[in-house]
Amino acid sequence: MKQLETDLGKSVQTGEFGADMKVELLNDGPVTIIMDSKNKE
Repeated sequence: MKQLETDLGKSVQTGEFGADMKVELLNDGPVTIIMDSKNKE
């Protein structure tokens, strides 16, 4: 990992695959469009 950071000149973040994540979303606009990927109409 250190070699990659050296080559990129940036820090590289690591984490746990499949970890529980909490995401917050703020809609700032006049329209919200909901897309359902299971409904193919």
